Amino acid sequence: MEAPRLAHTMSSPTSPCEEVIKNLSLEAIQLCDRDGNKSQDSGIVEMEELPVPHNIKISNITCDSFKISWDMDSKSKDRITHYFIDLNKKENKNSNKFKHKDVPTKLVAKAVPLPMTVRGHWFLSPRTEYTVAVQTASKQVDGDYVVSEWSEIIEFCTADYSKVHLTQLLEKAEVIAGRMLKLSVFYRNQHKEYFDYIREHHGNAMQPSVKDNSGSHGSPISGKLEGIFFSCNTEFNTGKPPQDSPYGRYRFEITAEKLFNPNTNLYFGDFYCMYTAYHYVILVIAPVGSPGDEFCKQRLPQLNIKDNKFLTCDEEDGVMVYHHAQDVILEVIYTDPVDLSLGTVAEITGHQLMSLSTANAKKDPSCKTCNISVGR
Repeated sequence: MEAPRLAHTMSSPTSPCEEVIKNLSLEAIQLCDRDGNKSQDSGIVEMEELPVPHNIKISNITCDSFKISWDMDSKSKDRITHYFIDLNKKENKNSNKFKHKDVPTKLVAKAVPLPMTVRGHWFLSPRTEYTVAVQTASKQVDGDYVVSEWSEIIEFCTADYSKVHLTQLLEKAEVIAGRMLKLSVFYRNQHKEYFDYIREHHGNAMQPSVKDNSGSHGSPISGKLEGIFFSCNTEFNTGKPPQDSPYGRYRFEITAEKLFNPNTNLYFGDFYCMYTAYHYVILVIAPVGSPGDEFCKQRLPQLNIKDNKFLTCDEEDGVMVYHHAQDVILEVIYTDPVDLSLGTVAEITGHQLMSLSTANAKKDPSCKTCNISVGR
């Protein structure tokens, strides 16, 4: 018995020679696993005459979709009514596919011209390795299936968020950014040993490093963009940086104009929370024409430095004036080296609040404020 059809789980390419896949469903039956083993009363029998898919091809991969095609022998090809697609996260490829008897585990699509597009944020996540195998099947009048053997197993990895997806995140972040407060400095907290190391081994210049995997799983900057993290949030009552920090008791402060000015571009990088009431926004500041600027230009939405909801710089009476959003915590990545001589290093008087650290922090996938309707 077929489960109710799931709209929009599969769609066809836009080519006129390809049909729209309207009849994708998950079937609440036990299918053969990739080794051809069946449970009792599975409703499926093997039939060697059906062609086995081979030479599987995966293309047009996005963060929540991909195209799939394969070759088949012509023998009994006209008897094929359905395709069974076994899609699993790579780390689970050797696990038992039937942990619960009545839980559907395969994608079942009516046979359509290839390639076809598999799409669905409820089972595909960005930047995730998957395995896929395919069977051809023929549905009988009594509702049972005859099936081919499984194809070979193919591995692939879904893509990062595109600019379109990041723009959706950006729009969600804008809703809660709040009013703008003045700022005058960017600051970076670390342990004393970090600054000693910079002086001794890097000629006094802090060097960009690869961003960790904190934030949205599909963020294109995680594990790829090189930069230096700075903060810029201020305390509401003092207008100055807070004295507490999760990253170390020594703070480098630099006037905002030295990092953020008309010769830099500003990009939106991410919006996330860590199972808390407060949210983080990652922004990237890149000197115009720098390698970091070229990286961001291809992947991230660019913001107007004078007019956006998060961080602005504008000239008033010949002086650069800076503002930041009040209701989000801004994490600013600067993509070029920064010499310590451009600012000051001093010990802070507050506490080291490790609970506020975002190092490799996992995003809350259930938060309606900071998630979008694609794979988490």
